Amino acid sequence: MRPSAAGSLAVALLLACLAAVAGGQAAGERAGVVHVEPSRYAPVVVIEEFGERCIAFGSSASGSRQTCVDLDDPKALVFSYTRMMLGALYLQPQPARVLVIGLGGGTLPTVLAELLPQAQIDTVEIDPAVVRVAEAWFGFRQGPRQRVHLQDGRAFVEAAARAGRRYDLVMLDAYGPDYIPRHLMTREFLQQVKAILAPSAVVAANTFTASDMYARESATYAEVFGPFFNLRANNRVILAVNGTLPDDDAVRANARALAPRLRPYRVDVERELLRFSRDRDWPGDALPLAD
Repeated sequence: MRPSAAGSLAVALLLACLAAVAGGQAAGERAGVVHVEPSRYAPVVVIEEFGERCIAFGSSASGSRQTCVDLDDPKALVFSYTRMMLGALYLQPQPARVLVIGLGGGTLPTVLAELLPQAQIDTVEIDPAVVRVAEAWFGFRQGPRQRVHLQDGRAFVEAAARAGRRYDLVMLDAYGPDYIPRHLMTREFLQQVKAILAPSAVVAANTFTASDMYARESATYAEVFGPFFNLRANNRVILAVNGTLPDDDAVRANARALAPRLRPYRVDVERELLRFSRDRDWPGDALPLAD
């Protein structure tokens, strides 16, 4: 018997739906979680979706992304906070010794090694699982100038201070599943960080713009370092100096000199310069964080 037009339409719709479901399942297999690295702290999850590969900490892909790379343009800095952290080079364009606390996918140490071919870069990471993921999935490479120290960030800084080591640039980028570990936020810790800074050296700290700790974090940095630059986007980056902040003309000149080298990383220095603020935007009665 010849099927009716209505019956043919129904069959066609059913087949189309089945094809869509199958295609969705295949796409789902290509996207989402591609690797989970066991860890004593929290599983390190690698996610691929929307053309990006990212790290999240926790038992599923629902955690916040800690590092992302554009699979079609791996040099591009996906997160605004990484572009803001490089603003430290507008204050100190030629650091010879760099310390990064918190590896993630290795974005900042990798970019710094490319921009500063003569610099010695020490990165401190407490979790060996993070190092394994950075190397296997994000192209991070250790070498004579790029060393990873498996240690708690504060313990490393305190040991460096006792040994009299000095850095020209320190980047604080250590995060757990929720936020910065508290012992890496206090006045006592920042005093130790200041102790390992050479004269006119810079500290760059990645924090949150919308945080219950915003005012107290600000008060803590102000007590230890004095005035600082406050850069805000989705995250907030603090840029402080062991000494006097450079004037705006010097910051602009350094940024514009670096602009051609930063362009491959999708950094627009003119846009980034607009984020630099010296304003004190927290209550005067905010208490510094203490151990």
